[in-house]
Amino acid sequence: MSPTTVPATPAQQAQAPKFPPQPETRNLGELAAAHGLTISGARPPLGAYVRQVWSRRHFITAFATARLTAQYSQAKLGQIWQIMTPLLNAAVYYFIFGVLLGTSHGVPDFIPFLVTGVFIWTFTSSSIQTGTRAISGSLGLVRALHFPRASLPIAYAVQQLQQLLFSMGALLVILVCFGEYPKPSWLLAVPALALQALFNTGLSMVMARLAAKTPDISQLMPFVLRTWMYVSGVMWSIKKVLAGDQLPHAVMLALQANPAAVYIDLMRFALVDSFTASQLPPHVWLLAIGWAVAAGLGGFIYFWQAEEQYGRG
Repeated sequence: MSPTTVPATPAQQAQAPKFPPQPETRNLGELAAAHGLTISGARPPLGAYVRQVWSRRHFITAFATARLTAQYSQAKLGQIWQIMTPLLNAAVYYFIFGVLLGTSHGVPDFIPFLVTGVFIWTFTSSSIQTGTRAISGSLGLVRALHFPRASLPIAYAVQQLQQLLFSMGALLVILVCFGEYPKPSWLLAVPALALQALFNTGLSMVMARLAAKTPDISQLMPFVLRTWMYVSGVMWSIKKVLAGDQLPHAVMLALQANPAAVYIDLMRFALVDSFTASQLPPHVWLLAIGWAVAAGLGGFIYFWQAEEQYGRG
């Protein structure tokens, strides 16, 4: 027989422990918000993100300097390779294009013309190439620490700017050896380099986001950059080609508005006497400013929009 349940007496009911009423169940999001908790790695508003990046400016500079110092630490010549690499590239291009293909004909001061183009192009191409590894090559840092991820591609771009400034001494020595002496127009190199640095940083952030999602882009970029170099007038004169008037008008406009060519031409105008204002594309400073603002601001916003995705693949 099953035991029967004896109802509790009034005295027993009075002695039973009283439990407080249970609160209404809320979802986890409401509970976290009620206690001031936020999502780890959530994308902050754009204004707050800019302030976070600015607050990391000392880290960005130190990180860039450390990478620059360690870049050639295993080589016997060490930091000398920062100067030797663009010089050797310029020597190869001079032999192939200046001697074998004859692109030096009709271009006065071809060696200063060529070396300036090679140094300035290397600044852009290296910034883009290293930008593809800014996130994918620093996953340990990205996953271990909380900081604005834009600090990484910016630091990589700053590293390339430091390397350019370090090697500019060699460029100036070459210019002097070929009769290009310091003059007031050399001061124009400062705003030209500043605009190019902003442009390069924006492209570095764009490539960092793309390569973080698709790492194979870093393998494709050398081919894209090589093609871009050949159409940017690094080792031949765009003005000389346009004077032939054998290209479609759209192609001529594209060659003149090419951002890499714009910054190269501005530096040649500043440093090389024989490169006159008549060889610059129309509205060259407006083009330089427009490309810098579009790439710098657009690249920063494009990178910020994916802030929550970096390191989670």
